[in-house]
Amino acid sequence: MDVEDFQIVKSSGERTRFSLTKLRRSLQRSGADENLVNQIVDQVRDELYQGITTKEIYNRTFTLLKKKKSVFASKYKLKKAIYELGPTGFPFEKFVAAILRYSGYTTEVGKVMQGNCVTHEVDIIANKNELLTAIECKFHGEEGRKCNVKVPLYIHSRYNDIKGYWESEKSGIAVLDKGWVVTNTRFTQDAISYGKCVNLYLLSWDLPKGDSLKDRIDRLGLYPITVSTVLSSQEKQFLLSRDVVLCRQLLKDSFFLDHLDISAARKKKIRNELHLLRNC
Repeated sequence: MDVEDFQIVKSSGERTRFSLTKLRRSLQRSGADENLVNQIVDQVRDELYQGITTKEIYNRTFTLLKKKKSVFASKYKLKKAIYELGPTGFPFEKFVAAILRYSGYTTEVGKVMQGNCVTHEVDIIANKNELLTAIECKFHGEEGRKCNVKVPLYIHSRYNDIKGYWESEKSGIAVLDKGWVVTNTRFTQDAISYGKCVNLYLLSWDLPKGDSLKDRIDRLGLYPITVSTVLSSQEKQFLLSRDVVLCRQLLKDSFFLDHLDISAARKKKIRNELHLLRNC
């Protein structure tokens, strides 16, 4: 049987054909060289069976990468690491704001803005060249969930309420230029069509092509601390509770490690991992 004929089960329960190309691309994004990519692809292919889940494939690939070089495993687990920013979604908002700051924006998180009808708490207000962007973040803690058309419908109505007030009361200052919806998962086709129709910018794990959330993270090297394969879950949650969401941030403010009650040797191991992620 050809390997592409194997049916695999996605986290949503949907069945699809296994793709060697997708597996190879995900490994290449981790930074693994072609020789290691080929080794892992061959091993995973040999262990396939009908009905294997994407989770099983991910776990096997992650384990093989980690044995070779932990920094590759850290980058490979990026999508899963973003899910681990939950459960509240607030660390995800901070993470998105950090990506924007490294892209030349100034940002405010959780800003209350007046609309024509009511006030609204906006997840992120981003300012670049006196053009303001109102951004709402839709975080999902479970794989397989998508943002349906109700999400951009609701957010667009809020944006219009804010924009109407802004244009009538705030003339002469910064221009409220754009509304965004950002999610860590994907949008349904109806949601994408609606966003295009009303000029609402949609940013998701894989959209827009070439400038998606995963593309921006890789391009800027802005990995969340949850990618770490050295920090424990408890330690990650402690850091997130202190608004430490980026590996770069922890590397810069490494005094946070002093609060984790860990040995000097372990601190060194964590710092080494952070340096590798910054430089890879």
